[in-house]
Amino acid sequence: DKNNYHTFQPLLYQVATGSLTPDTIAYPFRKTIAPINNVAFRKAEVTSIDTQAKVVVTEKGEIGYNYLVVATGSKTQFFGNQNIAKWAMQLKSIPHALDIRSDFLQEFEEAIYLTNEKDQSRVLNFVVVGGGPTGVEVSGALAEIKKNILKTEYREVDANLMQIWLIEANDRLLKSFTPKSSEKAKRFLEKMGVNVLLNTRVANYYGNYIELSDGTKIETETLIWSAGVKGAGIKGLENAQDERSGHYRVNVFNEIEGIPNTYAIGDIAQMKTEDYPYGHPMVAPTAIQQAENLCKNFIAKTKNRKEKPFVYKDKGSMATIGRYKAVVDLGKVSLGGFIAWLIWMLIHLLSIVGFKNRVLILFNWIFKYFSFRNTIRLIIRPYQRVN
Repeated sequence: DKNNYHTFQPLLYQVATGSLTPDTIAYPFRKTIAPINNVAFRKAEVTSIDTQAKVVVTEKGEIGYNYLVVATGSKTQFFGNQNIAKWAMQLKSIPHALDIRSDFLQEFEEAIYLTNEKDQSRVLNFVVVGGGPTGVEVSGALAEIKKNILKTEYREVDANLMQIWLIEANDRLLKSFTPKSSEKAKRFLEKMGVNVLLNTRVANYYGNYIELSDGTKIETETLIWSAGVKGAGIKGLENAQDERSGHYRVNVFNEIEGIPNTYAIGDIAQMKTEDYPYGHPMVAPTAIQQAENLCKNFIAKTKNRKEKPFVYKDKGSMATIGRYKAVVDLGKVSLGGFIAWLIWMLIHLLSIVGFKNRVLILFNWIFKYFSFRNTIRLIIRPYQRVN
């Protein structure tokens, strides 16, 4: 891996909005594998794969293999729009989260010095594109910051000038959820003051304003893009890559199409089945289940046993909107509000790697619950805008 730590991505938005520190959602790879004798970690960025020579090429040198498992995940999809790619912010890593945290705090500080209300409105306009879990969670967190931070700690600024826009091209938020949960999420956000625009597409972004598909313009210096992802492919495996999605086509054993002894799991893999004709959901349970099945199949190979095809077990979907507000789909059961919020917190807390991280996150959540404050409001590394 090019980093020396694992990132728990579902809570990246809480780092971006000042509720958690980066170290609480990250865990060192070496600490994980230290007790395991037959596992070695290398911090290096893979530049290409030579499938003929069975070599992984990195900037640190080459690593040979007998079997290769690619789990490079996904990256932000800008759909070919160079302006959006240049100026929009994204949320796929801890550095991205720290950029967003610094950005909205810098905008608050900047607004104090602006005497023109129009200029203040521009820097206090926050646009989130993409109505999936990330977009919904970021929008809800920003709405709470407006209510609990901007109004009380930046009294020189009229908090009503801060506007949060959530823009979604589909006809509802959380498209992969049940319609009932989608409607609940929309209702929660609107009650919190978020401007939700459905059936609306962002046509372009020029650094200080966006242009919508209907020609409407919204002045903003902060565009957070969560409207799509594509597979983070590696040079050398292009023949098995879906051109549109960037995923590697795999069979039911997660073996990459046409490349023996090479496998892909998680977001980068596209396994089309009768139940999932477009591939499995790009969520953590998919990657975990595929990894477990592949490990069992590798063991089966060594014992000349039959390998088992992958069968996905859907454990449900969930997203949090804010205090007491979340939606959870568990099979045919859809929950919303306080109970869903508690379920969301419990599941995410148990999924965090490391006991210390769980304790720190729980403490931060308890403190925020009683204080109504996001605990980390430090501009440690100022965000520098692209010119």
